[in-house]
Amino acid sequence: MSREIIGSIAASLGILLVIAIVGRKDPNQGRNTKIHLVYIAASLLFVLLLPSSVAAYIFTQLTVTLVGFVYPIYRATKAVCTPDDEDDKVWLQYWQLGGVLFMLTSWIDDAIESEVGDQKLLGSLLFTFYWLYCPFTCGALLIYERVTAPFLAPKLRPMQKKMSNFIAATIQALTNAAHLYFVWIIFMFLPSGLKRICAITIGTVYPFVCSVTATATDEIEDDTYWLTYWAAYGCLFLIMDTLEVFIGWVPGFYTLVIFTTVYLMLPMFRGADKVFRKILVPLAGLQEMLILRDTIMIKKEMLRNLDPERAEIVEQQIAKLFSGSNNSSDPTVLKGELKNSWNAIKIKNPFRRKKDGYDAPPDVKETLNPIV
Repeated sequence: MSREIIGSIAASLGILLVIAIVGRKDPNQGRNTKIHLVYIAASLLFVLLLPSSVAAYIFTQLTVTLVGFVYPIYRATKAVCTPDDEDDKVWLQYWQLGGVLFMLTSWIDDAIESEVGDQKLLGSLLFTFYWLYCPFTCGALLIYERVTAPFLAPKLRPMQKKMSNFIAATIQALTNAAHLYFVWIIFMFLPSGLKRICAITIGTVYPFVCSVTATATDEIEDDTYWLTYWAAYGCLFLIMDTLEVFIGWVPGFYTLVIFTTVYLMLPMFRGADKVFRKILVPLAGLQEMLILRDTIMIKKEMLRNLDPERAEIVEQQIAKLFSGSNNSSDPTVLKGELKNSWNAIKIKNPFRRKKDGYDAPPDVKETLNPIV
């Protein structure tokens, strides 16, 4: 391996390390206009005035990939695993812009013949990606508040419903093997470049529309679902982008990519969640954090569906289950304790409030039957 390649890799990893350290700071919501002006001016000067001999080590496709794609995949995975809900929205806003932009510009090395022009464009992309999630600028959040939420989301919401209906109709039509085979034959005769465009379009257009509408709602579940998808699809895109140089000519390569994308995307498969939990979370070492997140979500669901007395009893039994004691962690013992606790609750039976045309006395109470 030559010195140039080693130096380029070292420079890319060094930049990634600095970004990871700075990323620990709390974001300032990106509402300070002066910070944006300073960032843009400094970025332009850095890109235009940096000597080509130095830029060759910094402004590379590897650096752009690490900063614009790999690091956001990790942060998106971590955001889903953390109990905090707000970071889900923050990183989903990034993927609406930065993730799609990276996929659309990943071919620039082949499109630009000039080495200097390639460096300038890669440098511009590098600073653009970082501007979107830098704690001092929060460009993605700024674009969301100024453009996406007030203008784009209201227009995309009805479009999402139409696209969802179209996808459902397409799936129903493709269940016929003859239709599926016919579509596959047509797809196989397309040029490889067009196949790549089709694969990226399927993986980004509908998820982009759904992500925009998801961030415009107060519910966090849809944000988490699509953030999980972007993290999983980002890995699929990196695999496709790497392997297509070697086996992109093999018949069925892009067909497999499209089928995998559909598997990750559609709620009927929940493929992204499976890939996220089985692969991404263990790779990132966030298993314990994800368990804590799941526990908090279970508690929210429990409080939403149970009255306070029942919820308190369930909380106590769950605490005993995880206490570590042999007796208290026995499911049989816990089930018996839970039944006894429920039997101890005195509640009003709503069906006894009215009987034979008159209201039952308010002090009439019944014991809740135990649930077996």
